[in-house]
Amino acid sequence: MPTKVSDYVLDRLRAWKVEHVFAYPGDGINELLAAWGRAGNEPRFVQARHEEMSAFQAVGYAKFSGRVGVCAATSGPGAIHLLNGLYDAKLDHVPVVAIVGQTDRSAMGGSYQQEVDLLSLYKDVASDFCEMVTVPEQLPNVLDRAMRTAIARRTVTALIIPADVQDLDYSAPEHAFKMVPSSLDMSNSAPVPADPDIERAAELLNAGERVAILVGQGARGARREVMETADRLGAGVAKALLGKDVLDDELPYVTGAIGLLGTRPSYELMQDCDTLLVIGSSFPYSQFLPEYGQARAVQIDVDAHMVGLRYPFEINLIGDARTTLQRLLPHLRQARDSDWRKKIEQDTARWWEVMERRAAVDADPINPEHVAHTLNALLPEDVILTADSGSAANWYARHLRMRDGMRGSLSGTLATMGPGVPYAIGAKFAHGDRPAIALVGDGAMQMNGLAELITIRKYWQDWEDPRLIVAVFNNHDLNQVTWEMRAMNGAPQFLPSQSLPDIPYADFARSLGLGDLRIDRPGQVRHAWETALAADRPYVLDFHTDPAVPPIPPHATLDQIQAATASVLKGDTDRTAMLRQGIKSKAQEMLPGGARRENRPDADGDQ
Repeated sequence: MPTKVSDYVLDRLRAWKVEHVFAYPGDGINELLAAWGRAGNEPRFVQARHEEMSAFQAVGYAKFSGRVGVCAATSGPGAIHLLNGLYDAKLDHVPVVAIVGQTDRSAMGGSYQQEVDLLSLYKDVASDFCEMVTVPEQLPNVLDRAMRTAIARRTVTALIIPADVQDLDYSAPEHAFKMVPSSLDMSNSAPVPADPDIERAAELLNAGERVAILVGQGARGARREVMETADRLGAGVAKALLGKDVLDDELPYVTGAIGLLGTRPSYELMQDCDTLLVIGSSFPYSQFLPEYGQARAVQIDVDAHMVGLRYPFEINLIGDARTTLQRLLPHLRQARDSDWRKKIEQDTARWWEVMERRAAVDADPINPEHVAHTLNALLPEDVILTADSGSAANWYARHLRMRDGMRGSLSGTLATMGPGVPYAIGAKFAHGDRPAIALVGDGAMQMNGLAELITIRKYWQDWEDPRLIVAVFNNHDLNQVTWEMRAMNGAPQFLPSQSLPDIPYADFARSLGLGDLRIDRPGQVRHAWETALAADRPYVLDFHTDPAVPPIPPHATLDQIQAATASVLKGDTDRTAMLRQGIKSKAQEMLPGGARRENRPDADGDQ
């Protein structure tokens, strides 16, 4: 029996060692679905509730596995729905291949049902490689190039296969004119900077007296080398959010996240340094880096396309972070003056004391910082954390302290709502033996998280470790935008756009057979986390939190403070609570010494 194109596509994916395809069915890929049936569901078809979620799951899988994520969808609306997740992958430099159907070739150009010009639609998101298969002989070359390009350039590629082409008998390219053969193998490689460039960078770094290091996700494979470099230079290390799991937050010189969701010691590290080393990061907010002319700077990045974007670097080293640092380290002198490092460590230690005090501030009904801070001490050593965009990302960035072996991510550059739950699902397919926790606002939960609980229900019993905890920060408000309106625009909360209905998330989880708890008192928080972490199934924790707790940065500018104050004067609906919580939170930075036991919400139960 001849092999059809659809059969060959799946066979080639298996040859690339693809184990999962995150997808949703439709008649534009009917023949591919039939081929999956003939292939015994290998690679495994993972069915989401929506194509956008399939793309997010592929991104989560790729982020946490280090392998290519593959997603698939039908023509027209299915292909359109993939786009947001694919842009998330592109902007965070994650390898994802999209396979999409198209109407029959005979109908193209005829304004046929679900006919969309997919080559034009995908030419931006898959700008490095996007091709349509019109004859079988184009395979395997176009599929191999889609996989190879996604891996090599850490980006999105797309393969468009019309429905009638999927049903054709496969015919391999011949040894003939205008036929393109292909091959599977691909070794790992990375550029290495030239010795003179390494020496110039070392000379610049050795001349620094107050060195700051910023790491991003590109430094993840160079953990030990980053630590050795920081110790050699006497530097402090700040982390872009996508690099939150690069270094342990237990290290005294690691100042935590940087930027709008960052920490005060990271902000002050950049304000006071005279030398900057950026490793594997394209952190976009240049206002949080040193003033231009304040610091001499070196950048290390594997992608020449991404260097020199954020700061006037004197030296851009193009190379893999680990290999480059290994070559750089022998040229670095041991820093003698320890005052700079001591100040960094003191500032960082005080910051964690402030975070503990802020988490202990009472709120109505629960302080969201208390929810995140309580989780911190309970985190399993092999946990995978995801955070959705919104105020939940603030608590993830500031309160959760990464330790060696933990992984975490969010939508870093696109900062889209919605990936928290599907990222965690993708992570579970990458590492079914590890617990996963998704921190999600009620806005993102209502947008798509609720539906993806059904996906969790469908697959959770296949995972070796069944724990996937969805923690909902339920404050009936699109809270991040509300605070941005106050701090950036001086505008009061606009209830028609910001107010969210109170949905019984725990009840819905219970109806699916998942674990569930509704938490509306501070004394219940620790017990809820402990229950979910000890459970034999996924859990939804519905934390009822106070929207008046400010997620604005602790290093807020005078303009932001004045704007937030102006929103009160203009009649903000939550002005009394907003002022009360803002004053209490800010006061924790002014108090001397450690957190006081009597102020902690757990101390006496439900105070």
